[in-house]
Amino acid sequence: MPSKPSVRPTAANFCSGPCAKRPGWTPDALADAALGRSHRGTLGKAKIVELNDRSRKILGMPDDYRLGIVPASDTGAVEMALWSLLGPRGVDLLAWESFGLGWVTDVTRQLKLPDVRTLIADYGKLPDLSQVDFSRDVVFTWNGTTSGVRVPNGDWIPDDRQGLTIVDATSAVFAMDVPWEKCDVVTWSWQKVLGGEAAHGMLALSPRAVERLESYQPAWPIPKIFRLTSGGKLIEGIFKGDTINTPSMLCVEDQLDALKWAESIGGLTGLIKRSQANLAALEAWVAKSDWAAFLAGDPATRSSTSICLIIKAPWFQALPRDEQTAVAKSLSGRLEKEGVAFDVMSYRDTPPGLRLWGGATVEPSDTEKVTAWLDWAYAEEVAARA
Repeated sequence: MPSKPSVRPTAANFCSGPCAKRPGWTPDALADAALGRSHRGTLGKAKIVELNDRSRKILGMPDDYRLGIVPASDTGAVEMALWSLLGPRGVDLLAWESFGLGWVTDVTRQLKLPDVRTLIADYGKLPDLSQVDFSRDVVFTWNGTTSGVRVPNGDWIPDDRQGLTIVDATSAVFAMDVPWEKCDVVTWSWQKVLGGEAAHGMLALSPRAVERLESYQPAWPIPKIFRLTSGGKLIEGIFKGDTINTPSMLCVEDQLDALKWAESIGGLTGLIKRSQANLAALEAWVAKSDWAAFLAGDPATRSSTSICLIIKAPWFQALPRDEQTAVAKSLSGRLEKEGVAFDVMSYRDTPPGLRLWGGATVEPSDTEKVTAWLDWAYAEEVAARA
């Protein structure tokens, strides 16, 4: 049985959301926050505009795409898109993990659209992307946060599509190459890849999405918190520093700090490189492991951010689901008790195992260090059951 490792990760925050703060972060990063000031005032609005501008530049967003801050995190941004844009065409819904399944539920049970196709795959796999009909609107997650499975690229999305592509990209942007020309709506939240604070969402719209908003009026009422148009025209202010409701200026300052850090390490290229290094560290370890495997078996569709591990050992696979969950919870608890990996239990709906965040704010050296602790915790678990 391996002895307890002597080297600990510098930071133990491997949670998949809220995610690790950028290396070296302290509360001093928030010293210039516009606290007690109006978000509509000169200072507050300038910070919001700066946040949007820095985000656009890092991500390489086209000039004719709109970007704005919206309420309720990525969930709010996706819901705004679904409720405001869907209806005039049939819809293809793709799902291979919990959040994608949530969008399926919203469209089929809440909006109750008449012409819906669902393409659903088990955890660890993708649906057959060749079956997607782009004469219809298409809704999907770029990266499955709870399954560790992402789409391989944007090649399967045609440039001459007739419908809109609505992309939940919350655990993909700032860590993966998301081609804007393939996406008409892109959403994300601050608490994912850049380790910001919760409750704020980002909504990016292509010119085609704006055209849909201005030419189509849904049959259902749109609550104020979802409303993107007025009098049949886009509310441009949302994408020029105004917000639908009051944002936290403390969170705005924190996101600005994260964006400046991203710029300091080489922008999107540097962010992607760090995330891929985290995945590479775990891939090298898994290749030698006699007990751990990736939930995403295909390397081409394996996430570099939400990295999901399963326990392949025969004794574990023979256990009932509830006992597997108990073992995974015990493993996670051992790591947390030692202070080497916090909040790494797999998502509740997925096959029991572990999930380690590999986004850019995690130091690849810490990911390398934690692998020895994973082996130690597993050995302790096996010994305890002997």
